[in-house]
Amino acid sequence: MKNVQIIDDAVNATFSIFQATDEDFAVIFPEGRDIELADELVERVGEEEASRILSLLWERPILKRDAMGVHGTLFYDADERREFLPQTRREVDWDERFVNGAQRTLFRQQR
Repeated sequence: MKNVQIIDDAVNATFSIFQATDEDFAVIFPEGRDIELADELVERVGEEEASRILSLLWERPILKRDAMGVHGTLFYDADERREFLPQTRREVDWDERFVNGAQRTLFRQQR
């Protein structure tokens, strides 16, 4: 199982974490990605498949304190953020202007 944090514009700002099977995670985050936009997931796999995968995801919440890491971030309603996300949808590829010095060093080592 892999942990997926949900980032949306809900006023409750819970940014909850849910667990995905390895197979479903690979569909949500293909090609080594760890960032995805929900609307792009739907465009890529279709409404029916996205709905199937996400309905299973919503059934597996996990408390943040029990999560052993976050393996991927799924953004909803991210139109304002879209231009800032790395094209590769990989955390290590953030534009260096948007992260601090320690993150720049870490990300460079992981590319």
